[in-house]
Amino acid sequence: MEQVRQIEPDLAFIGELMSLGGGDVNKCVQCATCTSVCTLSTNNPGFPRRQMLLAQWGLKEPLLSDPSPWLCFYCGECSKQCLRKANPGETMMALRRYLTSCYDWTGLSRLMYRSAAWELGILGLVASVVVLLFTLPHNFGFGLLSQAGPQALSRVMLNQFAPVEVVHRADTLLALMLGFFLLSNAARMFYRLTRNQQIPASDYVRRLPTMLFQAVTQVRWKGCQAGDAIKNWLRHLLLASGYVLMFTLVVIFLPWFQVSNDSIHWTSFLGYYATGVLLVGAGWMIADRAGKRGEMYRFSHLSDWLFPILLWLTAATGILVHIFRVQNLPMPTYVMYVVHLAIAVPMLVVEVPFGKWAHLVYRPVAIFVDAVGKDAMARSV
Repeated sequence: MEQVRQIEPDLAFIGELMSLGGGDVNKCVQCATCTSVCTLSTNNPGFPRRQMLLAQWGLKEPLLSDPSPWLCFYCGECSKQCLRKANPGETMMALRRYLTSCYDWTGLSRLMYRSAAWELGILGLVASVVVLLFTLPHNFGFGLLSQAGPQALSRVMLNQFAPVEVVHRADTLLALMLGFFLLSNAARMFYRLTRNQQIPASDYVRRLPTMLFQAVTQVRWKGCQAGDAIKNWLRHLLLASGYVLMFTLVVIFLPWFQVSNDSIHWTSFLGYYATGVLLVGAGWMIADRAGKRGEMYRFSHLSDWLFPILLWLTAATGILVHIFRVQNLPMPTYVMYVVHLAIAVPMLVVEVPFGKWAHLVYRPVAIFVDAVGKDAMARSV
């Protein structure tokens, strides 16, 4: 006779999920309205109904091997149509926060998601280190005007204040750190999603273009038929283009992008586009969230606020550095340069690999694994 397996609900997991912003999963009666109104959900697997059931039962392990939470773009239609107000859309968002903390081997994501004091404290610590590099004597850091001398107060000498070669090496190291944390956490995610699958490696190789295409375009978002889905997708695409362009200018083309005097270089025009897109895109997102415009903005976790705010401040202080430099205002240029880095570096070091915006890597990986699994299922049928 087949043995009966007793399943013990993980009550601590249910409480943790709700503390991360999840809806009241106990209100869900499995009517399947959420799945039926979601145009991105399929019969196998159907979400968010299945995830609501697993969350109700406290079945943590099946959720850790489930890519479906990342297939949701949180249009909020499921929560809007839920007859019991169980808020399945926010539960899926909370699941992504929980899964992000599980993928991260450093434990920083777990600390940040569970404590606002920890998240703000880590950001403040990194910002303090950046400021110290410019205020300590130049033997220990860049030095505040100590290498440029009194003439740096009469005209802008940015590369004497912050030598471009040193900053470029620091940017390269920063990019390598970002890549290491993101890719190592993504590898842990991939292992959790595929450890119980018996699928040949050739299937994954064949589907690699899917992951790359989704990572660049996030085009799956267009399949959502909610009212603002196309607008949100286009805004996200423009915002990502500005973010990637600015990151490329800083990490690869900094020797040309960081001009010492009040001249304008060809890279400045690329910077104008990136800055404009970041200011408008991030500002738009902040306004939508502050005004709770739409179902997806009704509930906000601290992590939902921090990245767009930091991104907007990074762009705003960056353009102020450029304006002060072109106007040949030495001290405002130097001070704003330090402020700019004290905002940008914590955003990149803390929020991108450990916060909400790690989904830029996690979502394409989940779509990739899901596509490979469906290929294998179709072949077996």
